[in-house]
Amino acid sequence: MKLQGRMALVTGASRGIGRAVALALAEEGADVAVNYVSNEAAARDVAENIHKMGRRAMLAQADVGDYPDVFRMSQEILRDFGHLDILVNNAGINSDKSFVKMDHASWRKVLAINLDGVFNCTKVFIDQMIKQSYGRIVNVTSVIGQIGNFGQANYAASKAGVAAMTKSLAKEFAGKGITVNAIAPGFIETEMVHGIPEKVRNRLLDQIPLKRFGTAEEVARAVVYVCSTDGDYITGAELSINGGLLM
Repeated sequence: MKLQGRMALVTGASRGIGRAVALALAEEGADVAVNYVSNEAAARDVAENIHKMGRRAMLAQADVGDYPDVFRMSQEILRDFGHLDILVNNAGINSDKSFVKMDHASWRKVLAINLDGVFNCTKVFIDQMIKQSYGRIVNVTSVIGQIGNFGQANYAASKAGVAAMTKSLAKEFAGKGITVNAIAPGFIETEMVHGIPEKVRNRLLDQIPLKRFGTAEEVARAVVYVCSTDGDYITGAELSINGGLLM
């Protein structure tokens, strides 16, 4: 088990990629704090599955876009787990509109969760990671942050911002035993993709060389890789998992 004895927090872990990441980390031996905003039942289901693997799990409710709320969550996690080794900043939302129709509220809502959330969660744990001279931070970005997309100026900007932040933090913390990497999924079979109309889905598949959408489990395995000793020499990277959409 590659992550035996490690303590992890996965934000947005009640569904989709976050759920798969939380379960994959637990499968490799980590204890996991399952962050969620409002869907306690789904988060509890993830925690119960982790318990069945013989690992510890705790529910960690917080809005990652709200710094005081994140600080409260961090104190609860550190009290229960003692320390944190792995932080996966996965929580994210989209609010798609063409730029002409996009209002300030839609812009701020997406940036608050997707970009400010990464700052907030990293900020509340980084001193503890520095003190223990060890940490693995993984930020979930997106192919949209790399290529842009019609109607997603806010989402693309937030994810591109996280990618740039990842590189900056990787340089700052490289000498302190902490690696910081990003995982950039393409179109993954999650709730977000399931809502895409069939015509649009087919058009997207035509653009993907592997001719299929990815799975949340494929993304999760990449997170495990950079968090384990296998990925000790990787920092400041943005690993693309998109079926060849971005080449």
